[in-house]
Amino acid sequence: MDLLIRKAEAVVTMDDGGREIAGGDVLLRGGVIAQVGQGLEAPGAEVIEAAGCVVTPGLVNTHHHLYQTLTRAVPGAQDALLFGWLKRLYPIWARFGPEEIFVSTQVGLAELALSGCSLTSDHLYLFPNGARLDDTIAAAREVGLRFHPTRGAMSIGESEGGLPPDALVEREGAILDDCLRVIDAFHDPSEGAMVRVGVAPCSPFSVSRELMREAAVLARDKGVMLHTHLAENDEDVAYSLARFGMRPGDYAEDLGWVGPDVWHAHAVKLEAGEIGLFARSRTGVAHCPCSNCRLGSGIAPVRAMRDAGVKVGLGVDGSASNDAGNLVDEARQAMLLQRVAHGADAMSAREALWIATRGGAEVLGRDDVGQIAPGKRADIAVWDVSGIESAGSWDRAALLLAGPRRVRDLFVEGRQVVARGRLTTLDLPRLVERQNRLARRLVF
Repeated sequence: MDLLIRKAEAVVTMDDGGREIAGGDVLLRGGVIAQVGQGLEAPGAEVIEAAGCVVTPGLVNTHHHLYQTLTRAVPGAQDALLFGWLKRLYPIWARFGPEEIFVSTQVGLAELALSGCSLTSDHLYLFPNGARLDDTIAAAREVGLRFHPTRGAMSIGESEGGLPPDALVEREGAILDDCLRVIDAFHDPSEGAMVRVGVAPCSPFSVSRELMREAAVLARDKGVMLHTHLAENDEDVAYSLARFGMRPGDYAEDLGWVGPDVWHAHAVKLEAGEIGLFARSRTGVAHCPCSNCRLGSGIAPVRAMRDAGVKVGLGVDGSASNDAGNLVDEARQAMLLQRVAHGADAMSAREALWIATRGGAEVLGRDDVGQIAPGKRADIAVWDVSGIESAGSWDRAALLLAGPRRVRDLFVEGRQVVARGRLTTLDLPRLVERQNRLARRLVF
């Protein structure tokens, strides 16, 4: 059945012309946006009244560790820098299994959906006690979000100079074999795909040079994208200089980890030459402002990256380093941090929203989502601006200045995942109860 979103206060399209349509309508048909305009007629269509609402593309999350929703606000990790934070949490994560991965993924996806996110990546780099990437894909299928899981890995444990405990690392041959397995089983390169798989060795301090190079060769042979962490904080850069004799950007280039099929998480400490490299090579960046603040990593040079032409999207990062998974909050924080660093005119609310939608889609290699235009996939967020958050606002489309933090309605591939602020695909109270039960078991 066709679905007509009707008489929105504003439709913020994020299309090539940057159109904002007052009193706008959006017609969805067969998972695709059929028409955008005013006064659309669609006899027989289901109608979603959007008076008092702003309509945007679904938000896009380019970096997450969904399993970490089971380890929020862990004592001993609450005030630690990155490396100390990891060392506190590794032993806890080593006790996870398939159930913990599945349930925590569903909780994280539900939280994202309620914040208006329709497409998310996930970086799963540890597989304890029989857990597999398959567990996250099964979880996402039930929630209904568009999903880009990445098969991460750690292969260098403490005994060989790496950061993770030896119990959490894998043999490199087994890692590559499983990358091939999950790509062949789940990756869908077609337009409108609900699942696309990426290859994602965890970080320069947890895998070997050889694995990084071989992973890049494998990914390009299979036509999938590459993802890792890079230049997250000063410790990260110091490790790269001491271990490899070069800065993180140079290390990435040396290993073949730049290009339009690559995106790096964080990039907080990139210098001008590295930013130029990423711009020339069309390498993407997942900016994670709240996590970077929480871990004291710094303010990523997003203004400089954007001005140079680097593709930038937003990421909530893991809930163990963010404590939340709300993409609206990330967009607002991204805007605020650039203003703190460079002045009040450094980033507008609309530019930050563009990064959260169109920018994220570009980073993930998706030209079929991230905008409201005929022929694009029907991933749509409807925001109620009639409440107290927007009371007195002169510009209702400036959502990140005066708007809600939860979505009213969310459509993914034309299917309604959130209706009137409630998840439609899962029993959320029961899921939260199950999650808390698992967390208590990990504590004791």
